[in-house]
Amino acid sequence: MNRIILGCALLAIVSCSKKEIDPNADSNVMLEEPVVSVVDSAAAGQHAGLALIEGGDCLTCHKMDAKLVGPSYQEVADKYTEADVDMLANKIIDGGAGNWGEIPMTPHSGMSKENAKKMVEYILTLKR
Repeated sequence: MNRIILGCALLAIVSCSKKEIDPNADSNVMLEEPVVSVVDSAAAGQHAGLALIEGGDCLTCHKMDAKLVGPSYQEVADKYTEADVDMLANKIIDGGAGNWGEIPMTPHSGMSKENAKKMVEYILTLKR
């Protein structure tokens, strides 16, 4: 009988000690880098950079052909060249501000340089 009471007491303590998560609260915690198989993307006829963009949080602020929070990918492609791939990949990883207005780009510090470059290479294919 004492074990049942002790078990119920422990269950009550554990249940009441969990912190409620507010789904509407802002968070500065970056999502993990999307896991995308480049082989699967190529087999599906999709550029690896596009698969990474679609698997990440990029489309929250960017669209392919229209300004949202940040510039459209076509605007980025029109402004930069292949010589800027490393610089743009670093901007994805480190974040940035001032090139496209007042709103800063959130850093994606968990992103590998290799994947950031694949994303930039895809974006540059959208040049008009």
